[in-house]
Amino acid sequence: MTPRFVLINWVLLMVLVALWGTSFMSTAIAVQSIDPISTVFYRLTLGAAVLSLVVLARGESLPRDWASWGGFTVMAIVGNALPFFLITWGQQRVPSGVAGMIMAIMPLLTMVLAHYFVVGETLNRYKLFGFALGITGVTLLLGPVFEGGGRAVLSGMAILAAATCYAVNVILIKRLPRNSPMVSACGVLIVASLLMLPFWLVLAPEDHAIIPESKFAVIWLGIGPTGIATIILFVVIDRAGPTFLSTINYLIPVVAFLCGAWLLSEPVTWVHFLALATILGGIGMTRVRR
Repeated sequence: MTPRFVLINWVLLMVLVALWGTSFMSTAIAVQSIDPISTVFYRLTLGAAVLSLVVLARGESLPRDWASWGGFTVMAIVGNALPFFLITWGQQRVPSGVAGMIMAIMPLLTMVLAHYFVVGETLNRYKLFGFALGITGVTLLLGPVFEGGGRAVLSGMAILAAATCYAVNVILIKRLPRNSPMVSACGVLIVASLLMLPFWLVLAPEDHAIIPESKFAVIWLGIGPTGIATIILFVVIDRAGPTFLSTINYLIPVVAFLCGAWLLSEPVTWVHFLALATILGGIGMTRVRR
């Protein structure tokens, strides 16, 4: 690979980190005046629109078999609609930086699930120790949240449940029918937006006094972290592979934390730095090969 090729890979990766890392800040701004159900519905619909245009431009078409759409439905629920709602609802009471750091537990949860459900994926002492470190870091983050009691506890658990959904989705993807990655992503977002539609029609309150910042935030969530990021994701995997992509697990929580602290003026304590270091250390420990 030429230096220019490698440089482009890193630029794309940094753009992806910026898109996903800032999504927690954007969600926090969106829910200031838009309810979680509407936020998720708008985000999924805009993301589906972006990917639909890309699929059409590439001359591809959506599958017509029931097996593919059944797989899309599973991924739409477990990997999109449900975790998006859990994160958005949870961020009404959990700071965006804390939410982003809690989500960093996802690759560790995936590792444990893969041990039981994916052939050839086994735990060793380094992975177990890394998982223990990650859980310790999440516990440190949730401690102050749980002090709020009641719905604050549920909000913290919702973020953790969303991370679990993403981990389960990674395992399920390996077992579902194969299609073009871009077509699959488009189909999944279309199904996810359709699944959210009845909830939006029945449960979402009427929009009153939505501030401009929330409007821009939810539009950006759909176009950027959901639509454009998915396109870049597949480009990076195609150019550099999944191992290179896995670097984002270290960077996204850092970006989420810094955006929350600097741009939203969220409170920062030494516990946050300790928790972040512990979680990232846990991820690093799982990469040890001995």
